[in-house]
Amino acid sequence: MERLLSAVAPTGTLHIGNYVGAIRNWLVLQHRYDSFFCVADLHALTAPWRPLDLENGSLDVARVYLASGIDPSVSTIFLQSQVPQHAELCWILASLTKVPQLQRMTQYKDKTRGEKEKGNLALLSYPVLMAADILLYRANVVPVGEDQTQHLELVRLLASRFNTVLGETFPIPSALIERQGARIMGLDDPARKMSKTAPPHNHIALTDTPDAIREKIRKAVTDPGKEIALRPDKPAISNLLTIYSLFAMKAVPEIEEMYRGKSYLAFKNDLADLIINALRPFQEALASIGEEKAREVLAEGADKARKIATETIRDVKEKVGLLMPD
Repeated sequence: MERLLSAVAPTGTLHIGNYVGAIRNWLVLQHRYDSFFCVADLHALTAPWRPLDLENGSLDVARVYLASGIDPSVSTIFLQSQVPQHAELCWILASLTKVPQLQRMTQYKDKTRGEKEKGNLALLSYPVLMAADILLYRANVVPVGEDQTQHLELVRLLASRFNTVLGETFPIPSALIERQGARIMGLDDPARKMSKTAPPHNHIALTDTPDAIREKIRKAVTDPGKEIALRPDKPAISNLLTIYSLFAMKAVPEIEEMYRGKSYLAFKNDLADLIINALRPFQEALASIGEEKAREVLAEGADKARKIATETIRDVKEKVGLLMPD
């Protein structure tokens, strides 16, 4: 069975875009691949953080994994920082990475635009740590959003470069992109992706109450006119139609026909109800999973992950020329 690795950083608030664009897809993938799902807490250090928020956020991501249906008896759920080989391999891969390659990364440029002096080394080297996350487990496939494809290309380049310079070691991982739902846009701005770190009115959090969901959908921006249609000149309604399609499991043309001649208000009211009903089983499951259970699952997952990571790092160090303890 080929191996799959994916991760979510414990920053901001997990929202419906994270769920339908990534986590929900994992429920099927975990049975097709030897799956590793990481809580990427080291990646959270690329921006200012508060220790308690980082700890609680890491446990919350693990709880979301479990409540969504990721099965720890089938998949490996673990905390990145509990496997120290991630940092070791990152440093080794950094020696094969050119600084201009990292400076050209779109996300780095976006996050440092106008204030380069505020960008830290962790932010610059984020893609190298991502490469270490993937290559440490010799993953064959990586589910990624379209905004992460540039980073995965660097992963593939570093794997190939290591193999060429030091001998065949890593498989070259392939991107697994779910086109539908891979890019849900913000409720406040259909030109920008829904984001965990954006203000609350940008997204619907997985833990939002029914009242909060109705209010956010009610206030979601719309386009001029009254037609409910997916068209380039109607980006806001197109985004809401995409969300409706993903939650209702219906094709957009069918939804357009359902709301032909109806108002934005009627469409939004139904969309809010749809999201509320779809999230209810997840929210009930989440409420039943406590911190102790999350810690237990993460500890068991880290044990399994460390065994594989230890084998990989031993192989890497021998090829690099780093002495291993007897």
